[in-house]
Amino acid sequence: MNAGILGTGHFVPERILTNKDLEKMVDTSDEWIRTRTGIEERRIAPDEINTSDMAYEAAKNAMEEAKVNADEIDLILVATVTGDMGFPSVATQIQERLGAFKSAAMDLSAACAGFMYGMVTAKQFIESETYKNILIVGVEKLSKITNWEDRNTCVLFGDGAGAVVMGPVSDNRGVLSFELGADGRGIPHLYQTEEDLLYMNGREVFKFAVRQMGESALNVVEKIGLTKNDVDYLIPHQANIRIMEAAREKLEIPKEKMSKKIHKYGNTSAASIPIALSEDVKSGTIKDGNLVVLVGFGGGLTWGAVAFRWGK
Repeated sequence: MNAGILGTGHFVPERILTNKDLEKMVDTSDEWIRTRTGIEERRIAPDEINTSDMAYEAAKNAMEEAKVNADEIDLILVATVTGDMGFPSVATQIQERLGAFKSAAMDLSAACAGFMYGMVTAKQFIESETYKNILIVGVEKLSKITNWEDRNTCVLFGDGAGAVVMGPVSDNRGVLSFELGADGRGIPHLYQTEEDLLYMNGREVFKFAVRQMGESALNVVEKIGLTKNDVDYLIPHQANIRIMEAAREKLEIPKEKMSKKIHKYGNTSAASIPIALSEDVKSGTIKDGNLVVLVGFGGGLTWGAVAFRWGK
């Protein structure tokens, strides 16, 4: 039994924080941010919108596209490092709001690579016929742990949620290969401080990401006996346009075959790949039979890549 994506969804807050707005907050410039990151604006959730609220909206959207009801969901997985509270999990919070009381529910913590960890976890349950329909949400409210006085990091991050419903698909569709990894030696480069603020050593994270994104993307393609030429579309973690371009160049695919949403959302961590995926599916950019590669990296340091054939 193959595990694939039955529906996608996403949600982003209404408030837009532009580079021009940031010029008034810290010592930076629109030109500096654009040339180094590719970011033009990002979405910021107000105090009254929590991580679970965004997750709920994205989940509803994905379930509607998948034509799956709440009582048909067997498991809810939420990838996040910015839950509403220490516990209970965001997964149980949205389970209650969805009315999906037949499901198990838990959160996964793998930072920006969390969505791939969620997809791979779901794949095992579906292919073993333990569960049929699994809801996976990547969601972050990074604005609440961003140090708005640190000009090196506050320009990077935004809030949002993306979701998919995974379930059984036909033999020539679904997840074909994956790679997950972690290296705890990289913890000092990207972590949440005792003051609950995000710290990042940009230089070290950049070096790691440029190498790992390209390698992992290529690995999942080679695992299924295919080549770079077989890749129809690449969705990299939307962290930095230069890192994204490095992954694209490793696969030697043209620019139009890479998803680019960083300019309007910034880095939304675990939400970045599912938001991009949802937008690309809804716009018709991803078509039936396309070989799609997802690849990301995050704090931990963690990384993950998934190759799948789109369609049911």
